[in-house]
Formats: sequence, C-alpha cells, structure tokens
Amino acid sequence: MKTIEGGFDVSRAREAAKHIALSTPMRPSLGLILGSGWATVSEAVQEATTVDYQSIPHFHKPRVEGHPGCLVAGMLSGLPVVVLSGRSHLYEGYDMAQVAFPVLALREFGVSDLILTNAAGGLNPALLPGDLMIITDHINLPGLVGVSPLVGMEGAFVDMGAAYDQDLIKLASRVISSTGKKVQTGTFAMVGGPTYETPAEARLLRSLGADAVGMSTVPEVVAARWAGMRVLALSMITNNALQPGAGLTHQEVLRTVKEEAAMLRTIVQKLAESWPQ
Repeated sequence: MKTIEGGFDVSRAREAAKHIALSTPMRPSLGLILGSGWATVSEAVQEATTVDYQSIPHFHKPRVEGHPGCLVAGMLSGLPVVVLSGRSHLYEGYDMAQVAFPVLALREFGVSDLILTNAAGGLNPALLPGDLMIITDHINLPGLVGVSPLVGMEGAFVDMGAAYDQDLIKLASRVISSTGKKVQTGTFAMVGGPTYETPAEARLLRSLGADAVGMSTVPEVVAARWAGMRVLALSMITNNALQPGAGLTHQEVLRTVKEEAAMLRTIVQKLAESWPQ
C-alpha cells in the first residue's frame, strides 16, 4: 500500500489503533465521530475512558470550537462504543488523508460500523433549524476535482453508489420517529470552507439536488467505504443557507446544536440500544 503525504496508510493506523487498545479494555464494533456541537453525546458514555488526540500517534488536534479533540471509549445503552469527539477539517490546513485518518485507525482497532454527525446549513426549504437529517447520499465537491483521501491508494476505485447503509437508514428513521421528531432525509453537499456559501453558491448546490451543505463528513465516508465499514450519517440543520445576509457565525451554529443537545443524546442512545449485532 502506498503512503500518502499526511499519513493515510495502514502501518500508521495500526500504531494509532495499538495505542487506543492499550488505553481501554473495550473492543467495540461501533464507532461515532461527533461534529460541531455534538460533543454532548459523549457525556452519555458510561464506564468511560478518555484519551486526548494529542497522545494518539498520528492523530491531529482540531483547532475549531465545538471539537474537543478526545477519544471516549465505554458503554452506551449497554453497547461498547468508541467515540471521537471532534474532527479535523480541510480549512484548518489539514489534507484529506489527515482528515480521514482516524477512520482507518478505528477500523484497525476493530470498528466495523460508523455513525458520523455534523452541523449543516439547510438548502431544502422543508429543512428548518433544529431539524435532524439522515444523509442518504452526498455530493463530494472536493472529490469531483480529485481531492480525496484515496489518491495514491491501492483499491482506490470504490463504488459509492450505496455509501450510506440502507438498513441503518431504516433503523435511524424508526428511532427518530419514536422520539416524536420528524424524520428528514436528504443529500449532503460537502464544500471546503471555511467561508459560508454565497447566495449564488447556495442556489447552485440546491439546483444540483443538495438538501444540506457542510464542510466535513464526506472524507470520512469515503475512507470508511474503502475500509469496508457500514456508515450512518446525521446532519443537524443549524441555519437556512439560502437566506442571504443573515450574518451567520460559528457560534450561532454551535448554539443551535446545543439547544438540541438532549434530543441528540436521546437519539444516539436509542440507536446504540437498537444497533444490530
């Protein structure tokens, strides 16, 4: 296997996985990666062991508010899990290989299923701030111009036609419905950031069929599918991306997610409780 600049290779992933294994007796098959403002979910993990990213070989500490940068291993609704609280992004100066590397480390640790979460702007008028959207497909804008964690990798021609597992989508739909929250599904568009979209860019993305837009998640999905993992992804809608001149800030994004913190914890706990073994 070829090594990509930034460290997306199996040998380094095994080093990281070995460090994680020495830090916790847990051997979970389910992993979670928490996006902006979602860190509260990790507070529901019991018998928890917390490891700072900076102590894990080849991990990178996020520099963005709302991304604590720690691994939490423990029990969630009776199920062993490993949670990555926070992620790195392209706009922080990391490359795609570095952004996606933790997924490969989790796979080497033994994780086979992955729940990804993020905060996103709504492009579909039916999506309102506070809505939770199950991602059923994506538009990988960086990937369309060759910016991918798989550049130079063996087996890089990965079929993304069913990137998001249909059985897990059905499970998430049932769980969200059981809480009384409306089930929303849609297509997520990834942009590089760090600026939010102009009105023209938002209209373009909507015309392409995108229901929500954000600056993360897709590199991890690509890496997970390359590694043979099942993927479920959830977007918390924090704003209307088609509304120009709203003066959106990252703090407002975090505030919207935090307002829904109790609901997000409940949904993730119920997902773990119902997760197929």
